[in-house]
Amino acid sequence: MSTENEGTAVPPAPSAPPVPVDSPATSADRPAPDAAPTAELPKTAPEPPASAPEAGWPPPAAAQAPHDPYAAPQAGPYDTAAQPPYGSTTSPVDAAWPPPPPPTPSYADGGAGAGGAGAAWGAAYAQEPAPKKKGRGGLVAAVVVAALVAGGLGGALGYTMAKDNDDTNSTTVSASDSGGSVTRAAGTVANVAARALPSTVTIQAESSSGDGGTGTGFVFDTQGHIVTNNHVVADAVDGGKVTATFPDGKKYDAEVVGHAQGYDVAVIKLKNAPSDLKPLTLGDSDKVAVGDSTIAIGAPFGLSNTVTTGIISAKNRPVASSDGSGSSSSYMSALQTDASINPGNSGGPLLDAAGNVIGINSAIQSSSSGGLGGGQSGSIGLGFAIPINQAKYVAQQLIKTGKPVYAKIGASVSLEEGTGGAKISDTGANGTAAVESGGPAAQAGLKSGDVITKLDDSVIDSGPTLIGEIWTHKPGDKVTITYTRGGKSQTAELTLGSRTGDS
Repeated sequence: MSTENEGTAVPPAPSAPPVPVDSPATSADRPAPDAAPTAELPKTAPEPPASAPEAGWPPPAAAQAPHDPYAAPQAGPYDTAAQPPYGSTTSPVDAAWPPPPPPTPSYADGGAGAGGAGAAWGAAYAQEPAPKKKGRGGLVAAVVVAALVAGGLGGALGYTMAKDNDDTNSTTVSASDSGGSVTRAAGTVANVAARALPSTVTIQAESSSGDGGTGTGFVFDTQGHIVTNNHVVADAVDGGKVTATFPDGKKYDAEVVGHAQGYDVAVIKLKNAPSDLKPLTLGDSDKVAVGDSTIAIGAPFGLSNTVTTGIISAKNRPVASSDGSGSSSSYMSALQTDASINPGNSGGPLLDAAGNVIGINSAIQSSSSGGLGGGQSGSIGLGFAIPINQAKYVAQQLIKTGKPVYAKIGASVSLEEGTGGAKISDTGANGTAAVESGGPAAQAGLKSGDVITKLDDSVIDSGPTLIGEIWTHKPGDKVTITYTRGGKSQTAELTLGSRTGDS
C-alpha cells in the first residue's frame, strides 16, 4: 500500500483555539434586566390595543412593576371584569400566541465567522461581529424581570408567614458553596491526555532557505531526546533550524541527533533541556490487538496539543510512504488506526488506553478527491503508525551512533506489484548483482528470479511488504524464507545481516 506522509509543510496556523466572538449586544429598544421600571401599576387596566403587540406575550418589561403584596388588588390581564369579552378583536392575547420564535443567531446561518466553504484549513481565525438582531434581547430581558418579580413576591410571602409564626422553632440549612468534585479515572481519555500532553511537543523545522513545516514529537528520556518522524525534520538536517514547544508555551531550540530515512524515524535533542522532563512510557506493540482503543496526540494543520481517539483497525499493514518530495520511500509494517490523523500529527505518539506509547503516527491514506486547504489531504480514517518496538530500537541506535542500522537479506527485490510475492531482481542497484555474494540470501541458496512468498508466518505479497517485514527484525535474527522457483515452493533458513546508514 502506498500512502502519503502527513507532515508536509502547512500554512501558519494558530496553536490555540480561537477566541469566541462576543454575543450580539442587547437591542437598544429592549430594557436591560437591571432597568426594571418602578412606577406604580395603573388603578384600572389600560385600554387594550387594537392588535396584538409585535413582541408577543408576555408584554414588554417596561409595562411591569414589582408586586406589592399589601396593595389593593389591581386589574390584571386575566381579570374578567376588566377584560373585553372572549373572542373580542381587541383582546391583547389573540391568534399571535404563542409568540414567534427568536431570530436565528448569526453564527448559525452560515454568515461571517462561520467558516464557510471558502475558508482554508490552517488559516488564522477571524470572525466578524455578528449583526445585532431585534427580539431576542427583549425576550431575555422580559424573562429576567418576571423572575425578579416572582422572587420579590416569594420573599414578601415568606416574610409574612415567618412573622405570623415567629414563636415556632426553625432550622437553617446552608447550601454547598462549591460544585461537586470531578475525577477522571485512570484509563479515561481525559486522564490519559492530561498525563501525556505535558510530554508531547510541537516541532517546527526550517531549512536554511526557509522551507519547512510543523510536526510532533514526544519526550524519550530525561536527557532531552525527542523522538519524531524523519520527514518532520528532514528539511533542517543540513544547516536548518529546529524548535520544540511544550503545551505550557515553553519553547526550546533543538538539534537533529540522527535520522533514518528508511524507517522514517528521527531523534532531536533539546538545547538547555529542563530538568523535570517526564518521558512517556513505552508499551509493547507486539501485544496490541485489533479493536484496542487508541489515542493520538499531535498538531494537525498546526493546531497544537490536539487529541483524537479511535481503535486499532489492523496490524502488520505493509505501507510504503513518501512525503511527495521525490526522496526515497519509507517502509513499515504498520499499525493501522481510525483515530483522526492529519498533516501535523506526524511524529506524535499513538497511545493505548493506559497511556503507553504503542506507535509513532507517520502516514495516512489520502482520498483521491483532493485535499483540504492548500491542496493537502485530510483524514479519512486510515492512519498508520510505526510500531514502537521497532521505533525504540531505531531511536536507541540514533542516540548511540547517529546512524540507523538496518536488517537485510542481501538481495534486491522488485517493487512492482502483481508478482505474487517479492521477486528477486535480475540485477541490483547501479548494475550490481541482485544477490550479494556471500550474503545471507546467497548462503541460503536464493537466486535471481525466485519469488519470496513468506517470511516466517507473515505472507509476502510484494517487494515493499518484504522490506517492511525484514525491518521489524534486528540484524542477527534467524528467519525462515518460503519462496517459489520453477513453480515449486521451497524453504530456506537464514540469518539477517546488517547495513549501516541510509546510503
